[in-house]
Amino acid sequence: MSRRRISAVLTALALAVSVPVLLPAAEASAAACSSYPSWTAGRSYNAGDIVRYTDGKAYIAEHANPGYDPTISTWYWEPYACSGSDTPAAAFVVSEAQFNQMFPNRNSFYTYSGLTAALSAYPGFADTGSDTVKKQEAAAFLANVSHETGGLVHIVEQNQANYPHYCDWNQPYGCPAGQAAYYGRGPIQLSWNFNYKAAGDALGLDLLGNPWLVQNDASVAWKTGLWYWNTQTGPGTMTPHNAMVNQAGFGQTIRSINGSLECDGKNPAQVQSRVDNYNRFTSILGVPPGGNLYC
Repeated sequence: MSRRRISAVLTALALAVSVPVLLPAAEASAAACSSYPSWTAGRSYNAGDIVRYTDGKAYIAEHANPGYDPTISTWYWEPYACSGSDTPAAAFVVSEAQFNQMFPNRNSFYTYSGLTAALSAYPGFADTGSDTVKKQEAAAFLANVSHETGGLVHIVEQNQANYPHYCDWNQPYGCPAGQAAYYGRGPIQLSWNFNYKAAGDALGLDLLGNPWLVQNDASVAWKTGLWYWNTQTGPGTMTPHNAMVNQAGFGQTIRSINGSLECDGKNPAQVQSRVDNYNRFTSILGVPPGGNLYC
């Protein structure tokens, strides 16, 4: 072999070794996430374990747990940025301008940044399914929130006479913050000591001992609303999140939030208020409202 050919071969080998293969950001992200084992329900995990969930995203165990769902048990799991990924997180389907259009008279406590900061607690919210479904779910959540808070005006329940009624002393943990401490707060008006306990456990916060966090921290307030929306069925048969993702209709979100007092003809005016909000918000987001709007 000639010296010139040997030199060309060596040069080619050097280039092959020294020049990395660059993947598009999305492909690099997927490749990095795929290196982690798939999450398995019921399998024990230790703090620091990293898994790949069914949505293709990675989660790291903040605390040891017996296989809790990473998108629900946010005390035990946190979203994990896969190594080598520089792909930014998907933007919320509701822009700040649209949010302000929906709530022109909102209380300054309910910030858009507080809402977007809370989204990491439930990454499947408004980020599951088609673009239309994502926007419908966001509109449904905000429509119910608007109804519960008078257009994001009220931070706490206005009827103070109800405050002492929300302590269930049959619960083993009682009401350490006081008999009248568990009144409605935040965008979904979280109430009752057992709901503060459950939401706090899920979010890694002592809301049973310090329920005032919900009215003093905008991100915490939004997280409690998202906790209920994504994990609780209330008087309904499905979570509001599942109702929208599985196309059961907006009416089922009403049933899960306050169906025992409003649905089946109990209070049609309240139901209509929620539906009107939903129709207005889907219009702002440019998507159809879908069917089954009433309960």
